[in-house]
Amino acid sequence: MADRQDRIRQRAHEIWEQEGRPDGRDQEHWERAHREVDEEPGETPPEPPRDISSPDDRTAGKPQQAAPTSPSRAKR
Repeated sequence: MADRQDRIRQRAHEIWEQEGRPDGRDQEHWERAHREVDEEPGETPPEPPRDISSPDDRTAGKPQQAAPTSPSRAKR
């Protein structure tokens, strides 16, 4: 993890220098460096945090039940 952060920091610094060392654009440079490092071959970006209150999370892994059918309809 620290190695990845170091690569992002180094790349952001390179971008800052390439653009003439402008003031006030550090966040933009950091985000661009972050994207570039994530796109490096072999790099697996970390998964974003999941909201555990999401309806998909509450039903994940639970078997789905078939809709009940009435006996009269099942014979048709």
